[in-house]
Amino acid sequence: MTQAKLKSTKQMERHLKGISNHYRIAIMLYLSGNRDATLDNIIETLDANEKTIGEHVRRLSIAGLVNKKHRGKFVEHNLSPYGEVFVNFLKSFQRLQ
Repeated sequence: MTQAKLKSTKQMERHLKGISNHYRIAIMLYLSGNRDATLDNIIETLDANEKTIGEHVRRLSIAGLVNKKHRGKFVEHNLSPYGEVFVNFLKSFQRLQ
C-alpha cells in the first residue's frame, strides 16, 4: 500500500484563501445541497449581485473547490472533492457553540 503524498503548506493556503469570504462560504454550503446549480440559481438563492457572485464562484473554481461544467448556454457548478472536504469542515464548525 502506498502512502498518499501530503499537501504542501502553499497548496493548503490556496484552498483556505479560496473560502475566506462569507459569500464563498455561502456558495459552497448552497452547492452541497444543490448539484448542477447555475449561476442564476446561486444569485437568486443568496439574493446578491450577479457580478459579486460571479467573481466569488470564479475564485472558488481557481482555488480548486468548485467545478464548472458547460451545458449549452448554461454553466453548472458542483463542489470538487476538495470542496466537499471543506464543506464537511464548515458544517461541523457551524454547529460548534
